[in-house]
Amino acid sequence: MAQPLSRRSFLQGSALATAGATVFGAASVMMESAEAGQSTGLPVIGPGMITMTLEVNGERRAVQVEPRMTLAEALRGPLALTGTKIACNRGACSACTVWLDGVTVCSCMMLALDVGTRRVTTIEGLAKNGELHPVQAAFIEHDALQCGFCTPGMVMSCTALLERMPHPTTADVEAAISGHLCRCGTYPHVIAATLAAAKTRQA
Repeated sequence: MAQPLSRRSFLQGSALATAGATVFGAASVMMESAEAGQSTGLPVIGPGMITMTLEVNGERRAVQVEPRMTLAEALRGPLALTGTKIACNRGACSACTVWLDGVTVCSCMMLALDVGTRRVTTIEGLAKNGELHPVQAAFIEHDALQCGFCTPGMVMSCTALLERMPHPTTADVEAAISGHLCRCGTYPHVIAATLAAAKTRQA
């Protein structure tokens, strides 16, 4: 006579079946991807580590990344450029802002593999010959930071603003940092620092 099916045994059986289906499904997707790449002649990347070259702060550097690794993770991890911060990790706070060919991007929202041949500039790349960039110096002079976690991203956006607009207004600076979240509330100091840096560059 068959034993009655208990709630516990039913749930255990369901969990095992679901896990098996998930593993089988993932394996099938990987096999299909590999077969598709082979059939089209395209290179199959991953799932393991791959070696690529990134041009960061004017220097070409070889780095090993997983296909899923973001640019922010590659900068902070294998490249040891920890000036770029990861906060929200979803493109909502802009703490991880860097430049790609001079254009500001949230590095937590871009895969390292997608950078290609574009030039990456981080906060470490702004100072030249041991001298701070005018925006960096102005942030210090105007006390435009408190905890400092959002500061690198703010500096990158404000510097990019001055590169494309040497004579910004207060409204221009406000627009440039509108996507940045500063829980310490240093926005007025950031604006003052950026306008001061613009005057310094004009002198």
